[in-house]
Amino acid sequence: MKQLKIIVATLVLFSIASCVQETHEKSITFKVDMNAIDNAQNVGMKGNFTNPSWQKMIPLTDENNDGIYEVTIRRKTASNAIQFKFVNQNEHYELRDQPNRSLKLEYKPQTITYETIFDVKEATITTK
Repeated sequence: MKQLKIIVATLVLFSIASCVQETHEKSITFKVDMNAIDNAQNVGMKGNFTNPSWQKMIPLTDENNDGIYEVTIRRKTASNAIQFKFVNQNEHYELRDQPNRSLKLEYKPQTITYETIFDVKEATITTK
């Protein structure tokens, strides 16, 4: 009886461990063109991948003063998609009353560049 319990416990642990999705390294560069926006300040993004979800803003910077703000996020994840919106002045969300932006991810290491214009739904996604 004791051996049966050990075997059952081992099988349960194995089945639980095998259900865990393998994580992969993602490097995603987000670029948003703010040239058409008056008073672009404290530009960032919020999404379902921040902790806490949709509450923490990830800041974007414009290091070369070309009006294009960017950030690169590197993290290991098993997620197959993320949702997000760009934000101006910490709280003014783009695409008001429209669906969130989404980016589909594959279950493998990826380097992605996501380029768009603030408040314009279309984007260019480059994967290496």
